[in-house]
Amino acid sequence: MKSAVETLNPTRVKLTVEVPFEELKPSLDAAYKKIGQQVTIPGFRKGKVPAMVIDQRVGREAVLLEAVNDALPALYLQGLQDNNLTPLGQPELDLDEVEDGVPLNFSAELDVKPEITLPVYDGLEAEVDDISVGDDEVEEQIESLRERFGTLTPVERPAADGDFVTIDLSAANDGEPIEEAQATGMSYQVGRGTMLEGLDEALAGMAADDEKTFPSTLVGGEFRDQVVDVTVKVTAVKEQELPQLDDEFAQTASEFDSMDELRADLRDRATRSARIEQASSARDVVLEQVLAMVEIPLPEAVVAEELKSRRDSIVEQLSYAGLTEADYLESEGQSEEEFAAELEKRVRDAMASQFLLDEIANAEALGVDESELTQHLLRRAQQAGTSPEEYIQHAMQHNQVPELVAEVRRGKALAHIVENAVVKDKSGSVVELKTLQPDGTYADPAELQAAEPDAPDEQRADTAADVVTTPEYTTFDDNADKA
Repeated sequence: MKSAVETLNPTRVKLTVEVPFEELKPSLDAAYKKIGQQVTIPGFRKGKVPAMVIDQRVGREAVLLEAVNDALPALYLQGLQDNNLTPLGQPELDLDEVEDGVPLNFSAELDVKPEITLPVYDGLEAEVDDISVGDDEVEEQIESLRERFGTLTPVERPAADGDFVTIDLSAANDGEPIEEAQATGMSYQVGRGTMLEGLDEALAGMAADDEKTFPSTLVGGEFRDQVVDVTVKVTAVKEQELPQLDDEFAQTASEFDSMDELRADLRDRATRSARIEQASSARDVVLEQVLAMVEIPLPEAVVAEELKSRRDSIVEQLSYAGLTEADYLESEGQSEEEFAAELEKRVRDAMASQFLLDEIANAEALGVDESELTQHLLRRAQQAGTSPEEYIQHAMQHNQVPELVAEVRRGKALAHIVENAVVKDKSGSVVELKTLQPDGTYADPAELQAAEPDAPDEQRADTAADVVTTPEYTTFDDNADKA
């Protein structure tokens, strides 16, 4: 078999293949066998019909077409391998007329990964915000913890902000009750503003057994976005009593003996969380710098296909929430044009990132071992909300394992460029990323070296790769974007 490639543009090629007729013999034999099992010819058992008889009764042309259809996928794949092509999407095939005894000729136009000339990416300099954990943030967490351990006491007075009320709600349109807009025994904290528009204002001054009707707009159902009459009845008012902030509370709410220890732990947790956010920021800044240093042409057909896939996924997610795209855009204060532009930018950035990280992974000869793939599968299963066994089975059935391996390599490539960058905060302090753990603590470099003294840095820093990578950057074929 002979093949040649013509470059049509940086992301599209034309593959031309010529196959000597004798190389089609295995496919011809298979075609005769298949047809022989399908036809019924007197005097011959199924599967035992001679080729000459099949030619007479069915026709040599039908056998040739069956053989070519059987051979084409493997021939196309061999052409890709012989020319080191990585296809993106389905090809446009053009098959010459099939003639008996004549070489088979066909061509395929297809989108391929672009060739990328990598810039110098080691030692990049980047700046991120300082880590700042203030007293207000710690006290906010303490107050939240305090509310969790608060008690509710019934009171015989009108409801006030912060009180918890038990209410019945009933919506009606022109005096007719709306069946899907009826609820009883609901608990709600006055002033929270998380339910119907106008509810907090209506509850002001209401006591147990009071009833009031007010206009409001429904957010779902048949009367979505319509103003209807809502009747609220208060069946109970309860006042929240919060515990005193003392050592006894610390012992009840945590494993610590004193409030000082509890505050110190909450500050430490907030600091570790801030380190993770800082690492994510460093990842974004460094990757943006590398992307800005190289020109990566993108196949427009693949971009359009991914845009449509993501748009459909977003619409589906919104429909599950009982919202339309217009509802979402209004809540976000975005126009259709702004939303479309933002989505396209995300798709293009993610696609360019994938191509870049694949090339860096090749340049750095990054591999993936079984434990790394297993950890990635576990994370993916958790993201998908399914069991690891189900996710792995689905991945194997749909031949997704190679792409999952590629995702791990991209993650390691991203970790490599981020960890080898010089990242400083705005105060000028160097941000340590190589030893940062997923929980926001730092590993002891000496312990890492002692554990695997002969392992290269990228293998000893797998946990750091977990910190600085996300699916958005490791693959663009992912419809799990937030709406």
